[in-house]
Amino acid sequence: MFCGRPAAAMMNTKAFTLVPAVERELLQGDKERVSLECVECCGRNLYLGTSDCFVHHFLLEEKVLPAGTATFTATKQLHRHLGFKKPVNELRAASALSRLLVLCDSSITLVHMLSLEPVPSGARIKGATAFALNENPVSGDPFCVEVCIISVKRRTIQVFLVYEDRVQIVREVSTPEQPLAVAVDGHFLCLALTTQYIILNYSTGAAQDLFPYCGEERRPIVKRIGRQEFLLAGPGGLGMFATVAGISQRAPVHWSENVIGAAVCFPYVIALDDEFITVHSMLDQQQKQTLPFKEGHILQDFEGRVIVATSKGVYILVPLPLEKQIQDLLASRRVEEALVLAKGARRNIPKEKFQVMYRRVLQQAGFIQFAQLQFLEAKELFRSGQLDVRELISLCPFLLPASSSFTRSHPPLHEFADLSQLTQGDQEKVAKCKRFLMSYLNEVRSTEVANGCREDIDTALLKLYAEANHESLLDLLVTENFCLLPDSAAWLEKHKKYFALGLLYHYNHLDAAAVQLWVNIVNGDVHDATRSDLYEYIVDFLTYSLDPELVWKYADWALQKSQEVGVQVFTKRPLDSQQSSFNPADVIACLKKYPQALVKYLEHLVMDRRLQKEEYHTHLAVLYLDEVLQQKPGATGQGTEVTEMQAKLRHLLQKSDLYRVHILLDRIRGAGLPMERAILHGRLEQHEEALRILVHELGDFAAAEDYCLWRSEDRDPPYRRRLFHLLLGLCLRPGPSAHELAVAAVDLLNRHATEFDAAQVLQLLPGTWSVQLLRPFLMGAVRDSVHARRSAQVAVGLARSENLIYKYDKMKLKGSFVRLSDKKLCQMCQNPFCEPTFVRYPNGGLVHTHCAAGRHTNPSSPSPGTRT
Repeated sequence: MFCGRPAAAMMNTKAFTLVPAVERELLQGDKERVSLECVECCGRNLYLGTSDCFVHHFLLEEKVLPAGTATFTATKQLHRHLGFKKPVNELRAASALSRLLVLCDSSITLVHMLSLEPVPSGARIKGATAFALNENPVSGDPFCVEVCIISVKRRTIQVFLVYEDRVQIVREVSTPEQPLAVAVDGHFLCLALTTQYIILNYSTGAAQDLFPYCGEERRPIVKRIGRQEFLLAGPGGLGMFATVAGISQRAPVHWSENVIGAAVCFPYVIALDDEFITVHSMLDQQQKQTLPFKEGHILQDFEGRVIVATSKGVYILVPLPLEKQIQDLLASRRVEEALVLAKGARRNIPKEKFQVMYRRVLQQAGFIQFAQLQFLEAKELFRSGQLDVRELISLCPFLLPASSSFTRSHPPLHEFADLSQLTQGDQEKVAKCKRFLMSYLNEVRSTEVANGCREDIDTALLKLYAEANHESLLDLLVTENFCLLPDSAAWLEKHKKYFALGLLYHYNHLDAAAVQLWVNIVNGDVHDATRSDLYEYIVDFLTYSLDPELVWKYADWALQKSQEVGVQVFTKRPLDSQQSSFNPADVIACLKKYPQALVKYLEHLVMDRRLQKEEYHTHLAVLYLDEVLQQKPGATGQGTEVTEMQAKLRHLLQKSDLYRVHILLDRIRGAGLPMERAILHGRLEQHEEALRILVHELGDFAAAEDYCLWRSEDRDPPYRRRLFHLLLGLCLRPGPSAHELAVAAVDLLNRHATEFDAAQVLQLLPGTWSVQLLRPFLMGAVRDSVHARRSAQVAVGLARSENLIYKYDKMKLKGSFVRLSDKKLCQMCQNPFCEPTFVRYPNGGLVHTHCAAGRHTNPSSPSPGTRT
């Protein structure tokens, strides 16, 4: 069972004010015992039925005071006695017919709304104890109203059509128990019976039980509150909602068990008991307001106007404007209630006006949550309310750029001048607010929320990042941003963010200022520890810079710091980037003062870019040689470096064929570099000298073998064979090292048997060498000889086979004859044959011999024919 909060725990909301409308003097006059029995209001017309069978007609005038409250003045028009001795029980106006339906003494009489005279026809409905008008009629006739009555007959409901001067019964329906109260919508009757509420379709007779109710203990309430929906007084002091389908789409409200009457003024349900008027929200089912009101016995709503009455006077519950109620709730920090009420106001306010109002309420609620450091809730409210983020930014002094045209919303969305006031000077809370602001600005800067104020947002974000030393500052500056240069530059300089300031300059195409600032950091003129590798960063920046003047300006500075790193300005530059501004000759001239950098650059030209230019290759070889010669005398402790440089030199001498050999050979003589000298002799085709150096001076037989392979690479077999024979001859010469050379010769023959002419080798070898010693060589030589002979035999066999095929084709052609006459025409020149010589194509075509000699193909044949 639904259980509401005790009334004492409810937070009061001022939703209505109680305003008197008709004073007792206007109603009673001198009659003390006359009491008010029923009320009807239609537009400005107010009708009252009294216990002495009078109907009173008043005109209501409403005035709205400057404070926003309303007052009512009731002007009496006339009153009329109905001719009975019993009280007037009910009044209902049918404005479309200009008729007032009056229930008195179990009869419903039709009277004119203005004159209160009964209709001349005397039409009336007899035998009614209560009635209700169908506000959702099914007849479709605009000149009548549908009336549903509780008949004096037991357990009977009757449906009538009422016209201006006549009535017509259309339906009579039996009910399971005696009906006590009725409301109607379309074909559906909502009935309070003796023990329960039901929904009854009077067209089909189908009934739907709702819930039990004891009509003997308390007065039932059945009220239509909207299309196909009713409000009922349920058990346990609950106000229950029910649809014509017999279900409830709203949670019940908890009101007094002694409720006398109920009315709806959206979004509120108003209930009347012996002592109070209580106001409950239909949106969250909470009790919002309590008004003391004793002796009340009538509570009804008429087209949004709620009237409450005692037996002596009439009062009107005037609702405060929803906007005022919402603002009061927000002022009390009751955010959830304000939002629920604002959302529920959609049906009472025009769409465009509602959207403006609701967005503002969301924004105000967001600031309330923000002030309470409820950042997640605040963010959702700001997003939903499409807040201009500059309202938030403006809470932090100096975050908005000086050029910003922003002014805060009026009336203001909050009461805070700045964050200091909002947090009452608590710096920890200020820091939390700023962290939230950073996060929120970063999220919205690329969304539609930022349209029209991107400069303000990005500039504020940059300032927050810089102030907090936040790592995202650099990310902001290296991606697309709209930071305003004057404000941002001054702020970064204030917070000593010089590297970031350089990025800002670069983003604004001020690369010269950016590089100069970074150079000052590296030189120690200003301090910024953002990047420990700032020098390398500057070199990389210059490498990809499209400004040649800037690169040339700072190239010397970069090279002075480190030749090896600084030269990357030229070596890592994209090849398609401004080649005319950085041609190799200019770069080499610049690098003359920096020998290490010059070597790196020449290596880049020769090895990486593979430029086929003799001067670069020669220059690099000379620099290598100079380095080797310089290090050779002091090789102690530098053996590794010398070996590495010699390896580079040898690699270049072997792989390149563009350098000037004679220059290097002249410089290398007497320098103690036999390997390099051998390579250079090889370049000059002086193979015997080169091999002599390798074999006799160095004693490096492996290097000699590699030399033969290197120099014979991509050459024909005889060339390679000549080199190996030269090497073998050197190894077989008599001398002090004859034994070692003989061993080397044996190894050479056994490893490279196929590279030698075996017959020549056998003539050179000493007769003392055993066959077993040369076994691998001899096996290889024999295998190679056999392979060559067999390959030749295969080739001869294939040639003979091909020749046989041609002979067969020729014999087939000779087996046929050709008839030649002076009428036969050449297929090429179309002239007759004058001599008995001709050329015949495989397709049978005949041509002159001179025509065939002048053409390589037969134009009338799809492929060249073989002449026979």
